[in-house]
Amino acid sequence: MSKILVIDDDVSICESLELYLAEEGHEVYTASTGTDGLNAFVETSPDVIILDIRLPDIDGFTVLEDLQEESGDFKVIMITAHHDMETTIKAMKEGAFDYIHKPINVDELDMAIKKAINVLEMEKKINGFLVEKESSHQFKVGDIIGTTNEMRQIFKTIGVVCQGKSTVLIQGESGTGKELIAKVIHHNTSGNEPYIAVNCSAIVETLLESELFGHEKGSFTGAISRKLGKFELARHGTVFLDEISEMSLNLQAKLLRVLQEMEFERVGGKDSVKVNARIITATNKDLKALVQEGKFRDDLFYRLNIVLITIPPLREKREDIPYLVDYLLTKINRDLHKRINGISDEMMDIFLRYSWPGNVRELENLLVRAAVLARGQTLGRADFPDLIDDVQSGGADMQGADGRTESGRYLTLDEVEEMHIRRVLRSNSDKNKGEICEILGISRPTFERKLEKYEITFERD
Repeated sequence: MSKILVIDDDVSICESLELYLAEEGHEVYTASTGTDGLNAFVETSPDVIILDIRLPDIDGFTVLEDLQEESGDFKVIMITAHHDMETTIKAMKEGAFDYIHKPINVDELDMAIKKAINVLEMEKKINGFLVEKESSHQFKVGDIIGTTNEMRQIFKTIGVVCQGKSTVLIQGESGTGKELIAKVIHHNTSGNEPYIAVNCSAIVETLLESELFGHEKGSFTGAISRKLGKFELARHGTVFLDEISEMSLNLQAKLLRVLQEMEFERVGGKDSVKVNARIITATNKDLKALVQEGKFRDDLFYRLNIVLITIPPLREKREDIPYLVDYLLTKINRDLHKRINGISDEMMDIFLRYSWPGNVRELENLLVRAAVLARGQTLGRADFPDLIDDVQSGGADMQGADGRTESGRYLTLDEVEEMHIRRVLRSNSDKNKGEICEILGISRPTFERKLEKYEITFERD
């Protein structure tokens, strides 16, 4: 049963909706003015609000704006007698979940309410999907660590994707963790079913077709028996096609048919085999550019691009590096039976300025190598000779003390300011907003604007 608040100055509408919705099993409250509606919202904490745009004291848009500032999980469905597009666009732009015209069609309203309730339930699952470490405001899903708003949005997308079995395309540079995301989606969708990964660039075309679709006995030289392909073996699980950009145009056409018809034939076979697995693909290349170059089918691209997850490179989310180091060292200590307690401040500064062309994979490989050979419990310059040599030889893009990277580019004022704020926050993790403002020498409103500008999460107060 859900709580529904109806705000409308038409008494007959309030009464009829209250009667109808109560019969549907909902707990219903009504208000005839915007002010009474806002008060009723505070008192009842409804799940869904049915809000008329024209009210006797304040208009519905003002009520909607006030509701957006309130905490809680709820959806607003706006109703009006006006049918102009401008009003509809304004309502949706300002945060309404749905928009219904008068006279109210109860079937349309019922559908909108059910949709709103389903979305609320899904959002609660998504919020449960996110694990927050209160001391550092670090968000973690599986083995994926993130502190930025961009990463949190990725986690939310993963949560939404896990509610069904839609096709997912994951884009990102090598080493950013594309397969980790695929595994998290699989685990939270069909964890008891097989997860099968195929690297499309590691298998020649003639063998890749057989690997994916299987073959019948005698279909080609060496086919001494029937072989089941990855799509069959995955059953109701997941097929992860890594480096999908390397698949030949011939195989792209066959994969397109699988996505369109959810069936295929084994090589040399005639019988259709149903596909029940979710298909997740990944690439470190720009598929749109490959489509324009004629190297990737546009129809397949649109089939794969149902849900797109783009992972930022490590150099664009440097604030995650300290948390990644902590997490990876904990994992390394467990796997290698080591007792590494961290890295030196000097090395952390180098890590934060290094460009990480190999992304998280490079970071993990460096830490593993250093941990294996380390003589002490704190890793320092001596434990990362390859990285230090690269830095000293100018092979790494670093931010220098003069405000330039090693490649010669000067940092913008915004980049310097953002970097300084993040460093102050990182070095003063025990201080509240007021104390941070004193350190930075700015007012609280200015600090809030800069947090929003640079998408920095700060919730210590």
